Amino acid sequence: MRLSQILFSQGFGSRRECHVMLRNERVSVQGQMVDDPDADFEPEGLPINVSGVPWVCHTQAVVLLNKPAGYECSRKPRHHPSVLSLLPLPLRNRGVQPIGRLDEDTTGVLLLTDQGALIHRLTHPKHHVPKVYDVTTKHPVDDAQVAALLAGVVLVDDPTPAIAATAERLDSTTLRMTLTDGRYHQVKRMMAAVGNRCEALHRSAFGSVRVPPDLAPGQWCWLEDDVVAALAGR
Repeated sequence: MRLSQILFSQGFGSRRECHVMLRNERVSVQGQMVDDPDADFEPEGLPINVSGVPWVCHTQAVVLLNKPAGYECSRKPRHHPSVLSLLPLPLRNRGVQPIGRLDEDTTGVLLLTDQGALIHRLTHPKHHVPKVYDVTTKHPVDDAQVAALLAGVVLVDDPTPAIAATAERLDSTTLRMTLTDGRYHQVKRMMAAVGNRCEALHRSAFGSVRVPPDLAPGQWCWLEDDVVAALAGR
């Protein structure tokens, strides 16, 4: 692929802007300055540097964000900053969007991508992708509440029971719950349905994806190809 096209595909600007950056000697490839827009390279995994910014090229953008509290999963946030503001400009230019949504006060695993087919697969109810939540509750969680969550509870304005795939008490006011579908404010509404209240919510896993120990809140990383393939069912 031509280098100017690679820069454009990675979100570094318009086609013309990428052409000008190359002509102005602002791009290096594998440590060597390249000023020819037509220079040909294999894009996947290509290390480049654009105006001092190091970058590894990915033909598909699939990233993990360790979402902090106080951010909305929206391109047009209403009350809090967008989670997209935590990502570098090239990713935002590529049009990545969250795979599903977390409330502004919910933390943890948030996947984002520019691949519409992957978003559909991971959010469509028929695929039953498990998502694990650690719930801090206002009141102690008892056996009856756990049993009700596992049996299924009816939510307000939703006649179809919401069922937890797993529900395990970690301590008296902390519950780890796995869901395989996604509904609006589902965890909070399920806890309300069993007579408790969600005080804090953290998504600890999305499918097989967990936050690496060294990824601080607000930081992001690329997902490895084998992880993406597993999420996509390949």
